[in-house]
Amino acid sequence: MIKQSELPLSRVCSNETITRATYYRLEDQNISCSDTSLEPLIQEIALEFPFYGYRRITKELHNRGEPVNHKKVLKIMHAENLLCRQKRQFKPITTQSNHGMAIYPNLVKDLVITRPNQVWVADITYIHLPREFVYLAVILDLFSRKCIGWELSRNIDAELTLDALNMAIAARKHIGLSDLIHHSDRGVQYAAKLSVDRLNELGIRISMSGKGNAYDNAFAESFMKTLKVEEVYLNEYETFQDALTNIQRFIEEVYNEKRLHSSIGYQSPNKFEKEVLNITLT
Repeated sequence: MIKQSELPLSRVCSNETITRATYYRLEDQNISCSDTSLEPLIQEIALEFPFYGYRRITKELHNRGEPVNHKKVLKIMHAENLLCRQKRQFKPITTQSNHGMAIYPNLVKDLVITRPNQVWVADITYIHLPREFVYLAVILDLFSRKCIGWELSRNIDAELTLDALNMAIAARKHIGLSDLIHHSDRGVQYAAKLSVDRLNELGIRISMSGKGNAYDNAFAESFMKTLKVEEVYLNEYETFQDALTNIQRFIEEVYNEKRLHSSIGYQSPNKFEKEVLNITLT
């Protein structure tokens, strides 16, 4: 014969004659260990798992054979000052738009994209290493979604975005840069003289997102999310070089070469561009 204590709680309470709250209250009256004997167990778990809250500690106590109510655990943790108050993780600011440099109008809003090298979109994100933050600047061709330029650096400055821009220029100048638009947010790196002069030198028109409008640069931000979810968050980079090697592999061998995009007919950017350019250039 099965004892009530051996039944799942859902079975014990299923006849609606006893609520879960009543069940736990009755259990607390009959538990084998007192608050005094629970305290060292809770302290031991809290020491081993310093970011556990009272609910996880309650589950761990259950795993150790202690049928204790989570309210009792909360009471003890409060009395013993064991409640964890996590600090909010520091997140670097990658867009600093409060500057005195020129802001350019948005040239891509409602623009119909019909060819490669019509619009490049640029963005910056951060990557958290064990002892530092590093910064990634990218440039995408909006037509094919291909990442055509990128740079990883410890410094978030105009040199970072300029290096990504120069990579894109070297990779795409054979297609032609006429009537090309470079679109970014209003960050100081993109408004800096170094970046503006380089774009003007090549006749590339400058476009910037509207103030406070996160959707203006949605495609670049979507790429950053993909990069982090499918690469960065799956790895634990120990060094700058480790991050550099893995991000390069992801961009060049996975994202551009293999990853399918619904917006371009479930093809990879490289395959899509190859087909389009072969048609265009022949």
